[in-house]
Amino acid sequence: MKIMPNDPRSSRHRVIALAHQDLCTFEYGITAEIFGQSRPEMGGDWYDFLTVAATREPLRALGGLIVQAEHGLEALETADTIVIPGWSGVHVPVPQALTEALRHAHDRGARLASICSGAFVLAATGLLDGRRATTHWRYAGLLAERYPAIHVDPSVLYVDDAPLYTSAGSAAGIDLLLHLVRQDHGPEKANIVARRLVMAPHRQGGQAQFIEKPVARHQGGRLAPLLDAMRQDLQREHRISDLAGSVAMSERTFLRRFAEATGTTPGEWLIAARVDLAKQHLEAGRASIEEVATAAGFATVDTLRHHFRRRVGLSPSDYRARFFRRAGGATAA
Repeated sequence: MKIMPNDPRSSRHRVIALAHQDLCTFEYGITAEIFGQSRPEMGGDWYDFLTVAATREPLRALGGLIVQAEHGLEALETADTIVIPGWSGVHVPVPQALTEALRHAHDRGARLASICSGAFVLAATGLLDGRRATTHWRYAGLLAERYPAIHVDPSVLYVDDAPLYTSAGSAAGIDLLLHLVRQDHGPEKANIVARRLVMAPHRQGGQAQFIEKPVARHQGGRLAPLLDAMRQDLQREHRISDLAGSVAMSERTFLRRFAEATGTTPGEWLIAARVDLAKQHLEAGRASIEEVATAAGFATVDTLRHHFRRRVGLSPSDYRARFFRRAGGATAA
């Protein structure tokens, strides 16, 4: 069955997932769960979801499953978003018919997203040349070596370089897909989906893929209350000496333990927490930018704008205009 652009179902935002040989079952499953699940509580403008493949033949999937896509590559002509849930293998060539179909979809304005090794499919199209991208940390070196024109960032969860999106390993794919929902429908509906998945509503794309050293149980126990206290008092200046003293550690030991527990420094952790709080205020839409800066613990509006743009890729005003309006509000004066 060929899905034509004038199909009445195409009035909704159509998300298409790509099935392939040795399909990554988890990556495909989360895509279908987020975009293909019936969600009557979201109203009538939720997604239209299809699965396509370059062949109508049965395909192997991880776990001993056999899958057969209902639609061929021609359905990509109707896609608003295309998700590539991994690939058959980082050394498996990408068929020319697929790269051409993806380039054509991009040229007419479709949004393309990859999970894990799916970045190699996007890379094969040439569309990532000159752009930032990521993939699973195990494959990042190979991606950079094979496609030197791509600025590969091996450390982050996902990269939003609209209209191209790439993410790291399996769980990071959930973060990216929720990010897309957040862009399309606003933070409130994205949080509803996250709650249905029983997971945290949002992790920043720039968050580290993993922490090199696990935290010993007694260390985590000592730092967890401190992290909670810092989060509850973000307007305070939290000096290293005071933080270290509160957990009876030398400053040097404290900094080492903090990095082991969080993957970053106290300063960067505080900035991330303050940016997250600023986002909550901006999504609510009631406070001025000056009030948001103060409430989130930034000394000045300029400081807020600097760190917000560095971590989110948008100015605070642009972020509020994008997400508050999508949540059904009106920007505060």
